[in-house]
Amino acid sequence: MAKTAFITGITGQDGGYLAELLIIKGYKVYGLIRRSATESTVNINHLIGEPNFELVYGDLATENNLCTLICRLKPDEVYNLASQSDVGISFKIPEYTGDVTGLGVTRILEAIRCYSPKSKLYQASTSELFGNAPAPQNEDTPMIPASPYACAKLYGHTMVNVYRKSYNIFACCGILFNHESERRGINFVTRKISNAVAKIYLGEQENLVLGNTSAKRDWGYAPDYVRAMYLMLQRDKPDDFVIGTGETHTVQEFVEEAFKVVKLDWRKYLVSNSSEFNRPSDVNYLQADTRKAQEYLNWQPTVTFKELVKIMVENDIKLVEKCR
Repeated sequence: MAKTAFITGITGQDGGYLAELLIIKGYKVYGLIRRSATESTVNINHLIGEPNFELVYGDLATENNLCTLICRLKPDEVYNLASQSDVGISFKIPEYTGDVTGLGVTRILEAIRCYSPKSKLYQASTSELFGNAPAPQNEDTPMIPASPYACAKLYGHTMVNVYRKSYNIFACCGILFNHESERRGINFVTRKISNAVAKIYLGEQENLVLGNTSAKRDWGYAPDYVRAMYLMLQRDKPDDFVIGTGETHTVQEFVEEAFKVVKLDWRKYLVSNSSEFNRPSDVNYLQADTRKAQEYLNWQPTVTFKELVKIMVENDIKLVEKCR
């Protein structure tokens, strides 16, 4: 009998890639979606209608709904990718961020504990947990969250470990560093850059306006990272893993590389340090130490930083041209 997987956050960047991977591997995939007039399914439209893919309606803010779904589906694997994941916005709506991004994890854990204790859980943790702890960061690095988003993620991360130890639930946390793709939401800085560069190249935008461009991040390609999620749940024992490339680049470097793709001088177009994008606090330097994932998951990234930027810019050029 085919395995079943339940994915929250199915409409996000990672949700679509993960669903594709699991369907290829023979899974029946159920994706959780909220009833909303504005919910975009652009990342999964190509999957809708597939016999091994089905959308189910629900919300991480409602425990009864999650319990009903988990009880009915009894999935082999649960991937919790849903959250309010915009760090900047989390400062503006901290209570909602805490409810969905933090307490939502407890609701899923309780649903599994009560109604499907054999289900394996993957929880999407984040490198933002480390805050400004010294780089490179690994599974043993102190977690010093610097935003409401990171605080909520730390709560969820900690609860996974509590339920794993207390109830013997197979639950893993993937501490994923920044991972991007052509499906990244436009509100994230990397996609904002690639989209702006495409529009500038095609004469539809004059400038690229950003905030802090000196922040350093470890950027990889999202399809590589969903493969790591899958690998974590194929092990005999649950554990937490840092996933990243081990390289760090500034936002400024991303900008320069993006403009190189279209052979334009970034100096003519970049407006940086705009107060519009200032945050009450920021994380300066994230770099993954992935030795544990290399040893126990046999996982390595396959797409380089320059390749990632090129993929995103070229795709946004096609999208902008298509909308003309």
